[in-house]
Amino acid sequence: MERQRLGWEAAAGWMLGPCFSLLLGAPMVSALQGPSLLLPLEDSGPENASWGSQEAQDNESSVHTVFFSLDYHHVQVPFEITLWIMLASLAKIAFHLFNKLPSVVPESCLLIFVGLIMGGIIYGLNDKSPPVMDSDIFFLYLLPPIVLDAGYFMPSRPFFENIGTILLYAVVGTIWNVFGIGFSLYGICQVKSFHLQDISLLHNLWFSSLIAAVDPVAVLSVFEEIHVNEKLHILVFGESLLNDAVTVVLYKLFRSFCEMSTIKTVDVFAGIGKFFVVGIGGVVVGLLFGMIAAFTTRFTKNIRVIEPLFVFLYSYLSYLTAEMFHLSGIVA
Repeated sequence: MERQRLGWEAAAGWMLGPCFSLLLGAPMVSALQGPSLLLPLEDSGPENASWGSQEAQDNESSVHTVFFSLDYHHVQVPFEITLWIMLASLAKIAFHLFNKLPSVVPESCLLIFVGLIMGGIIYGLNDKSPPVMDSDIFFLYLLPPIVLDAGYFMPSRPFFENIGTILLYAVVGTIWNVFGIGFSLYGICQVKSFHLQDISLLHNLWFSSLIAAVDPVAVLSVFEEIHVNEKLHILVFGESLLNDAVTVVLYKLFRSFCEMSTIKTVDVFAGIGKFFVVGIGGVVVGLLFGMIAAFTTRFTKNIRVIEPLFVFLYSYLSYLTAEMFHLSGIVA
């Protein structure tokens, strides 16, 4: 009688399994069906009993349901980028809570100091740099919004009225700074007491392309406070906007030279030609997407809500398109 009762329970479990699967899901049904397989029916042979016990073990291994799990690598890149932006924003708020601090130390220097502290802490804990903050992440995700903010709020009419002087400062002045700093550092490296003779001239020029561009945030803030002449303000602002593009081009150029085993005269002239192609090509890409954006926004009279989206998308597409063809995305 006991075996017959267990057999009926097993049969009922198999019949009610599909019904419970609609309500409880497969893991709960497996839990209902699994133990009944451990008790074979009266007319079951040894083969059926062994098959039933094997399936019961498989079902028991899949019964456990994970209620909480952690997959940090799935969101590591956007999560850490958001944390870095949040850190910079909180630091900016903290700086302005102290009214005298920004007047003593420029805000950009304070942000650099915060970045050095956080980078040192991360490097000290892991003995390596943050895995997410590489050059591709910076140039493709963090730099475009900064450039868009500077270009969108730029006074366009005074900028184009003084475009010749701005280009003279941004292009010729930045190139002068790069080579001046590079050759000066190379001369210092040749001093035997410093033991830096193994650093080549190209590596010094490569480093100088990183620090040659001046960020006149503090100067511009002072100009706004004292209401300086508009022409002087736009010259400094325009130079600070375009010198980043020049330094990025020089940085990539010197990096490619450092990766070459031998540099020929043709490579030097090709690099000079590439400098102009990169700059002019960025202007062409920017004009193309600007015209497309102007044409698209002609039809958004009744749906103004998507116009800011078009401004961001076309600007970001112009940057990515220029970078795709190895042109200047900042100029674009």
